Amino acid sequence: MPPRSTSTADKFDDDDYPAYTMGRAAEMLGATPAFLRALGEHRLITPLRSEGGHRRYSRYQLRIAGRARELVDAGTPIEAACRIIILEDQLEEAQRINEELRSRSESST
Repeated sequence: MPPRSTSTADKFDDDDYPAYTMGRAAEMLGATPAFLRALGEHRLITPLRSEGGHRRYSRYQLRIAGRARELVDAGTPIEAACRIIILEDQLEEAQRINEELRSRSESST
């Protein structure tokens, strides 16, 4: 079976599609490219690379970077901001799993 082709519209609707260059992402966030590089160094976001090796960011990654920007602007060191966001994400995932297990348990009784 041939691989499914993704239409242009599907790509723009996909939160994970790396549509934004570093410059555009920084502009949208009101940040600098150095800020985005620092988020990568702290392993908060890992941009994909274009064929030419340029960083490309998705809307999902920009939302995470935006949250980091809020924390840093409020005076949180970037290292701590990255850790906070990672912990928030882990908590959200644990709560989702807990709710899923609770729903299964209630429906089986």
